[in-house]
Amino acid sequence: MANVKGSSVCRTAVDEGKPADWVPGGEKQTVVDPMKMFHELPREMQFITGSEAARESMRRANIDIAIAYPITPQSESMQQAGYLYDEGYIKEYYRAEEEIGTFSAISGASRAGVRALTATSGPGLMRGMEAVSSWPGARTPIIMLNMCRVINTPLAIQPDNIEMSFLLNTGILLLHAENQQDFYDYPLAAIMASEQVDVTLPAVVSVDGFFCTHARGPVRITPEEYKLPPRDGWRSAVPAMDNENPPARISRDAPIQKSNFISYHMHASWQQEVFAAVERSAKYFDKYLGGLVEVINPDAEDFIIASGCAVSQAREAVRQEGEQGRIVGLVKVKTIRPFPTTSILNAVKNAKRILIPEFNQAGWLHKEVCSVLYGRCNAVIKDGPRVFGGMTMPTEMILEWLEEFRKETK
Repeated sequence: MANVKGSSVCRTAVDEGKPADWVPGGEKQTVVDPMKMFHELPREMQFITGSEAARESMRRANIDIAIAYPITPQSESMQQAGYLYDEGYIKEYYRAEEEIGTFSAISGASRAGVRALTATSGPGLMRGMEAVSSWPGARTPIIMLNMCRVINTPLAIQPDNIEMSFLLNTGILLLHAENQQDFYDYPLAAIMASEQVDVTLPAVVSVDGFFCTHARGPVRITPEEYKLPPRDGWRSAVPAMDNENPPARISRDAPIQKSNFISYHMHASWQQEVFAAVERSAKYFDKYLGGLVEVINPDAEDFIIASGCAVSQAREAVRQEGEQGRIVGLVKVKTIRPFPTTSILNAVKNAKRILIPEFNQAGWLHKEVCSVLYGRCNAVIKDGPRVFGGMTMPTEMILEWLEEFRKETK
């Protein structure tokens, strides 16, 4: 097992049944500064699936332990993690029995000070929410890949990202990938942001299920001989646990339990600190991802605000509108937590109409945007179009909504 700082590997060729001269792939890699990884290293274009993009991201992430359980459509990505363990790019890996067991075990690994990764989808996330919601308060910088799928009855395995709404107020850092490229870049950025000493929070990178995980797309990847710096378990808001460093700051010991007032005060102040840490993460995502949002046609009067796969449909709608001589703006939201309030306000300052397409029934992004723009923007905000249950969103649907929107607001 890796040591608490994640800097050594105890696996041997004999242990793994490999040739005597076998060297784990991770030991052949060179640690590189994150900013160089994100912005300076040369990149090779590959045409790969989202699951394969996640694999290549994990290969460069210097992961100490990955714990998995099977659920569609994330199983393929964690199968890829198993291959990386076999090649020596992940130091420890095992398959757990079910969701709560997986998420509890990965929490224990993270508390021990090592870089820990897991993954889930839809109903699996719901089943393990009791454990997941405890991660932020314990200040465990776990990285979780979430391949969104239907959670509502009747059950299906198709994409639908309503599950992301259950993570919004847990204190977890939450990103939403548009495509295979994002699913390569975002986990690496999330790891580095989550492990900053003034953040120390878990991060979830969500992607819209089969639309990205099992479909191929162009992905520009850095050379595999480079990897991120290891996690330093002592450089955290709550230091790594061991017998000499008990987790006093995250336990309710006997003196605290004797006073309800002290107990309530401790919990309230700790919650405030967790959500303040979410906001402090913004500067790191801004640096690693080149901004919390991407803006197209910033001076437009008609705007689309979207995240995830809805961004791709919106891009095509913007292009087709441009061919007709109509300028439409687009705000791609990369980080849902921290929510890019200032960036969105600046982007839509001239907007008269805002459309928010989503792949879920509840319209959680619409609610988030309205809470930010209420009283600060003169635009009329339209809550849709929305598709769910695994349906696709044709570009024609967005174009029709835009046309009707213009007629309604003239």
